[in-house]
Amino acid sequence: MDRLPSWLRRHIAALRALLVLTAVTGVIYPLAATGVAQALFDDHANGSIIEQNGKAVGSSLIGQSFTDADGDPVRTYFQSRPSAAGYDPTSTGASNLGPEDVIDTLPHGSDEGRQSLLTQVCARSKAVGELEGVSGARPYCTSDGVGAVLKVFPDRAVSVNQACPATPFVAEYQGRRVECARPGEDYATGRTFPVRGDVTTVRVPADAVTASGSGLDPHISVAYAELQAPRVAKERGLALDQVKALIDEHTTGRALGFMGEPAVNVLELNLALDRR
Repeated sequence: MDRLPSWLRRHIAALRALLVLTAVTGVIYPLAATGVAQALFDDHANGSIIEQNGKAVGSSLIGQSFTDADGDPVRTYFQSRPSAAGYDPTSTGASNLGPEDVIDTLPHGSDEGRQSLLTQVCARSKAVGELEGVSGARPYCTSDGVGAVLKVFPDRAVSVNQACPATPFVAEYQGRRVECARPGEDYATGRTFPVRGDVTTVRVPADAVTASGSGLDPHISVAYAELQAPRVAKERGLALDQVKALIDEHTTGRALGFMGEPAVNVLELNLALDRR
């Protein structure tokens, strides 16, 4: 080796390091980690798969929808939290829309438009309210399920999320007549005013109208589960107390006893209902 050129010795040393590190980090460590996981955490290491009648039906770690072929909620099941990722583990993520996203892009011509985060929340709240037979009203939302937002000009105001011929949620604002929005018209120069309205009681919980950061949250709040319980009990012909008892059985407490809030695993709860 001493007779080899210095540049060749350096390349051989680098190759040795590459082979050793590849063996340690690419073979030995993954095999050891896999072995420990399989020995100590077999269920979690394999995806926390839930089986029903010998068939895999999902994972306790990944949310899924309980809708029919048309995308409508199946009334006999508890519904999951909304998902910006469509419950797809390969495209997990949030909508990346923030609280200041309150103005829709209305459909116009070939442009399909885009709902603001506020309108998404309003539309979801209205839909949940109709499904559960309660009021879906919430602050800054119109009765037809869009964001209650005005663009105010010196001589008029426009309800920018209500496309004509809709009737604006208010007829007048600060002495100005309120108009519906005309798709394609530019309202950027107007001042933006979200209108809170007179809603004092919100029946639909926040997790029923907002998606999680991952889009794969398998849990809902206890409040959302209890809101759905009367519908599920009625559709399945069960006593409400029976359904609430199942909710309690599938409610997990705070992590380490103090982090987060109690939550209900939707898939496990629905499978428990099917077993009754």
